[in-house]
Amino acid sequence: MITFVLVGGLSAVGAAGLTYYKAQVNLLTGVQDRLLKDFRNRVLLLSRDIALPASDEELDLLAEDLEVGDRRVYVVRDGAVPSDARITAELRAAVLRRSELLWQRVVRDGVPYLVGGSRVMLLAGGEPSGITVYLVESLAQAAADETAVLRAAQTAMLPAVLLAMLAGLLAARGVLRPVAELDRAARRLGEGRLETRLPVRGGDELARLAGQFNETAAALERSVGELREMEARSRRFVADVSHELRTPLAAATAVTDVLEAGADRLDPDAGTAARMVTAEVTRLTRLVDDLMEISRFDAGAAVLNLNDVDVGAAVAACLRSRGWSSEVVVDLPPDILVPLDPRRLDVIVANLVGNALRHGAPPVTVRVRATDRVATIEVSDRGPGLPADVLPHVFERFYKADAARARSEGSGLGLAIARENALLHGGDLTVAPGPGAVFTLTLPRNRP
Repeated sequence: MITFVLVGGLSAVGAAGLTYYKAQVNLLTGVQDRLLKDFRNRVLLLSRDIALPASDEELDLLAEDLEVGDRRVYVVRDGAVPSDARITAELRAAVLRRSELLWQRVVRDGVPYLVGGSRVMLLAGGEPSGITVYLVESLAQAAADETAVLRAAQTAMLPAVLLAMLAGLLAARGVLRPVAELDRAARRLGEGRLETRLPVRGGDELARLAGQFNETAAALERSVGELREMEARSRRFVADVSHELRTPLAAATAVTDVLEAGADRLDPDAGTAARMVTAEVTRLTRLVDDLMEISRFDAGAAVLNLNDVDVGAAVAACLRSRGWSSEVVVDLPPDILVPLDPRRLDVIVANLVGNALRHGAPPVTVRVRATDRVATIEVSDRGPGLPADVLPHVFERFYKADAARARSEGSGLGLAIARENALLHGGDLTVAPGPGAVFTLTLPRNRP
């Protein structure tokens, strides 16, 4: 907007300056042309009427006849020097060399003068008569008129500049308002407010741009709405399938428990088959449970049951219940109390330590640290760690670092569920290269 105002002001100043320059040139040129034309005509008359040879007295009389008002005229023989310092030697030399009217402007004592000179040529044959005529005319009135024009231009310039700047301001607001609206609308659209639209005014390029923006925003809103609906349907499908599988899986689990209990009494092949079925049913049950848990997160139905929990004691209990106490090096300071859901903390720690024991290398270490604001649980191992291209994806659902590994003991949802549980507490779960893999759970010590 400032640019528009400056351009308007500079344009007004430039226009005023150009107007003054044109007026000055036209004024001086007009006066000069009029004087020189009159002088030329008088010299022609002189060349017709002069009687040669002429005495000095006759030349003086001719000069007096040519003078008008403040004009001074000198009629001298070729090569003679007029008694007027305003007629320069440069002009005299040029007049003697050429057979035409020559002139120049000079300033004496601050007053401008037009000085001209011409040799008088005989009408018969165009030969020089031996006489030269000089003109000295004051341009003081023209200079006064020029000063008046300058003052008028200066007087008119200020309101003209103000009006031009006001016009520039109004033009800038008219042009930049749609651009500012487009900028704000684009920002709102980038923030996810897909219902954003622009008013379309007129039929110029900005109006067409606003219309195109509205069409694009509407198409984007439709596409995102369709994707959200598809995602919602997919989540409902997963939740429904998981729910429907729980009953038959419960029955299958009861049967496999019986089979596993009697597997030792079966022949070797039947016993192996019974154990395989039991393992697969257990894995399928875990997968269904994880899918149900993810569905609750997606639906926003996950609930925290907060208690003030001693984090070190809770981690030790998690390891002890799974028989991992002897396999893990711990650093668990006592009396670090954090408001959290004990069951969800158990899920997070079990997943991180279980992954470290299965995929890492000993020693697996669990450290608990705390400040006034947060508590952290760090789980690390001395294994090969995670490749750099895998780190951004480890918390994605069903992500496998090794695409060739089609099956694993887990469901592929463990880390995703662990991070969702961390976020539910108002904390976070991050991973970094070690040596080995280093997972850090951060939990706020104030209730979310």
